[in-house]
Amino acid sequence: MIWLAAFVVGSCGSLTSLIIPNTSVTSAVSEATFCRVQALAHPVEDSEIRVEVWLPPPDQWNGRFLGTGNGGYSGALSTGPMQSALNSGYAVAGSDTGHQGGDLKFGAGHPEKIIDWGYRAVHVMTETAKLVVRAYYGRFPDYSYFQGCSTGGHQALSEAQRFPADYDGIVAGAPGNNRVRLNVGFLWSWLALHADAASDVPPVKLPALNRAVIAACDAIDGIKDGLIADPRRCTFDPQSMLCSGPDDDSCLTAPQVEAVRKIYKGAVNPRTGERLFAGWPRGSESPSQTPVGGWAAYFAGRPAPARVEFWRLWVFNDPTWEPTSFDFDRDVVYADAKMAAVAANDPDLAAFKKRGGRLLMYHGWADPVSPPEDGIRYYESVGRAMGGIEKTADFFRLFLAPGMDHCGGGPGPNMFDALGALDQWVSAGVAPGKIIATHLTEGNIDRTRPLCPYPQVARWKGTGSTDDADSFVCAAETPVR
Repeated sequence: MIWLAAFVVGSCGSLTSLIIPNTSVTSAVSEATFCRVQALAHPVEDSEIRVEVWLPPPDQWNGRFLGTGNGGYSGALSTGPMQSALNSGYAVAGSDTGHQGGDLKFGAGHPEKIIDWGYRAVHVMTETAKLVVRAYYGRFPDYSYFQGCSTGGHQALSEAQRFPADYDGIVAGAPGNNRVRLNVGFLWSWLALHADAASDVPPVKLPALNRAVIAACDAIDGIKDGLIADPRRCTFDPQSMLCSGPDDDSCLTAPQVEAVRKIYKGAVNPRTGERLFAGWPRGSESPSQTPVGGWAAYFAGRPAPARVEFWRLWVFNDPTWEPTSFDFDRDVVYADAKMAAVAANDPDLAAFKKRGGRLLMYHGWADPVSPPEDGIRYYESVGRAMGGIEKTADFFRLFLAPGMDHCGGGPGPNMFDALGALDQWVSAGVAPGKIIATHLTEGNIDRTRPLCPYPQVARWKGTGSTDDADSFVCAAETPVR
C-alpha cells in the first residue's frame, strides 16, 4: 500500500510521510537545485538497503527516471552519474546495495546481504524510487531507464533478466555479470604469474609489452592509428619479446612469456579442456602506458589476486584459504552453484523484449578488468536463445570501442552518450545505427570515431582523416571463430 492523498505536487518535505511496505523515508530535504530523499528498506531479515532519490523541480523534470549502478563491491552511490542525469532533468536514484564499505567482509556469514548485493538492492531501489517520483510529481515517469558500468553493468543485465518490468531501457557498460567466472579469471591470471618466482611479470614491464602488441597489430584494420580494432584478430606472440641479453624492463624471460600466453588464452578446465572464462585481450596490458592500472590493478605484481576475499569469505568460508589450492575443475562447479545469486548470465530476455524493453551494452576493447570477449559471449548467447542475432538487434545491441579501457579512458575514443542513444531508441523508436565517441587530450577533442553495433565495425572510407568519425562507415565484418 502507498498513501498519497495528502501530498502536494512539488512538496519535498511531505515525502517523509510516504508509506511504503518494509521501507521508511528517513529524510526529504530541499537542496539548492533538487529534492533529496533518503529511504531505508528492510525487505527481509538481515537486509538493510539505503536508497537515495534526487528529484529536480517539477517544472524542470523531463518525465524520465534513471536508476544508477555501483562500482566493484562498494556500497557508495555513483554521485557523478547521478548529478549528471539530474542536471539533464532526470529523477535519479542510487543505493548502497545493502552494505557500507568497499570490501567483501559484509557478506561473511550474511547470505541475505550477498543476495542484496547480487540483485535485490537495485530492484528495491527501483520500486521505492518510482513511488517517490509518483508522490512528488503526481504521476509515474513516462520512461524508466537504468545505467551502470562494471558492477553497474552487471546490475543492468540482472535487471533485464530478473525484473524485466522495472525498466523500459537499460545501458550495461563493461558488465561483470559473469561474476563467478570473472573471479576465476583473476585467479587464473594471478596463478599464471606465480607458477614460480621466475614467472611473475613486474608492472614496469607492462608498458613495453603493450607497445609491442600495438606495433604488431595496429594496422590489421588497414590504418595505423595506435588502436587495435579487434584484438581477436591479433596474433601477437609474447615470444617476440624474449630477452636476448640481460633481463630488463623491455623484454620478457621465457617463464614470463609462458605466463603472458596463459593470460591471453584465459582460464581452462585442466580435465576437460573447456574454456572457463575469456582471456584478457591483447592491448589491455597497460592501456595508459604506465606501470599502474591495466593488469597491475588486478593480478600482475600483486601479493594475491583481486577479489581473493570472494573465495575466502563467500565461497569457502575460510579466511586462511590460499589461491594455490584452487581446483579449476570441481571448485568452479561448486562456486557456480553456491554463488548463483551473484551471476546474471540468463540469455532468455523474452519477457524484457515482450514489454518493449531496449538494452544497449558496451565494452572497451582494451578493458583490463572485464574482458570484452565475455560480453560478446553473452550477447551471442542471447542471440541463440532469442532466435538469431538479427532478431536480437531489434531490442539489444552491443557496441565495442577500440582502445577504450574499463568504462572509459585509454587511447581510443572513450566518451559517448549511451543514455541519449537509449532514450532515442525507447522514446522515439530510433535504433542506434552508430554512436559517436570522442577522445580528449588536455580537454580538447583530438579524435572521433563511430562505435558500430556488433558484429559491424567502423571501416575507414579510404579518404579523410582517420581522426574524424565522418571518414568511417559501419560495415559488416567477417566473423571471428
